[in-house]
Amino acid sequence: MVEAVLIDLFSLPANLENIQGLLCDTLQTIEKCSSIPAPFVYVICRQRQGSERKSEHESLLPALGDFQSLKKRLEVVCALTTAAALYTIKQQLDEKDISIIKIILPTLRKDLMKVYIDHLFTAVYQFEFEDLQVASDCKNLQTAEPRSEEQTLPTQDVELIRSEIQMYLESLPSLKGELTILRSSLIPDDIFLHGFTTRTGGISYIPTLSSCNLFSSSKRRDPQVVVKENLRRLANAAGFNPEAFHRVKVDHASAVYVMGKTEPDSYDGIVTNQKGVTIAAPGADCIPVLFADPVRKACGAAHSGWKGTLLGVSMATVNAMVSEYGCNMKDILVVLGPSVGPCCYKLPHESAKEFHRIDPKCVRLFDSASPYIDIRRATRILLESGGILPENIQDDSVTDQDQNVTFCTACHPDKFYSNFRDGTNFGTQIGFISIKD
Repeated sequence: MVEAVLIDLFSLPANLENIQGLLCDTLQTIEKCSSIPAPFVYVICRQRQGSERKSEHESLLPALGDFQSLKKRLEVVCALTTAAALYTIKQQLDEKDISIIKIILPTLRKDLMKVYIDHLFTAVYQFEFEDLQVASDCKNLQTAEPRSEEQTLPTQDVELIRSEIQMYLESLPSLKGELTILRSSLIPDDIFLHGFTTRTGGISYIPTLSSCNLFSSSKRRDPQVVVKENLRRLANAAGFNPEAFHRVKVDHASAVYVMGKTEPDSYDGIVTNQKGVTIAAPGADCIPVLFADPVRKACGAAHSGWKGTLLGVSMATVNAMVSEYGCNMKDILVVLGPSVGPCCYKLPHESAKEFHRIDPKCVRLFDSASPYIDIRRATRILLESGGILPENIQDDSVTDQDQNVTFCTACHPDKFYSNFRDGTNFGTQIGFISIKD
């Protein structure tokens, strides 16, 4: 069932004599054919350069006044660009948790609109399209038209739309304060550029994703273009090139990608000795682990959740540095980033047994149905067993509580995202590292 209707008048001339009549006919159809409750209705129109949004809105008022049943659910959005109009409406849809939208638009705008939709929305949303000139059949408000995957616009038109979207997103203010990067004193900053992100300083506005979310998926409402803009802002603040940025392709396992070799379909560890290339691992409870060898000038990053921890992803990353770059175990520095602490994290008893085997101190309330788990301690033990020196492992919850890199993500909602705390629509922070030129 359609939850919202978007009427696209953006391309129509402001002085079109019958624009009010066209809008009136369309609204009449929506009012007559909608179920109870009626859908939210958004009308988008072009804001002329130098004019005010209010004046554009007022020009349509005569067509809006007679629709009392829609009045409280009807809004006109005037903007200088289609990207700005759609992003404004997306914010309102997300606020209302709406995902099924019908777009009524001129036929010639359909392919163009699909490009905007593909960039500004994710697979969470469902769109139906209807010709503005034939919006008179009641069935059309109930029947979905499948989205075509074909791209019929010329490549240069698609690039213009991408550029318009990018320019608009770059113009948006940062949310939740300034962008903050946490750094370890263990990693020498004359050789490496590194850090762990927090949730501030980006443009993501959905509460659980706000504001510097750095991962997009088909199950979340943050599109890739927003994540790309957040990454651009991070890169500017940190000093790395976002075009030479490589993030692990998470599989919750222990595969490691050696940059320069064939890239696997999925991997939770990545290593490089290439200067100017930034590698990263995500975390939203799982541990983003950074590795640095200042002697051989090599580095690595790993995503270590409870499964990856048990499978030994951290030592697999260390071993790749040793075998590929001739690193000495005693020279490798390891920093455990923000992650869920043993104060909060629970697993079913069967999974907890595996951590108990590593060290009974990794599990608290072992006899309960869902014991508390210390994945950081397990990671440290496995690294030390593999040959990493204890003094070369930074885990602030043990080694230096004043340093505060290894925060508990679940305990600090103002600073970090947490899947454990926030549920399925959670945001993601990262740990990143590169070798300076």
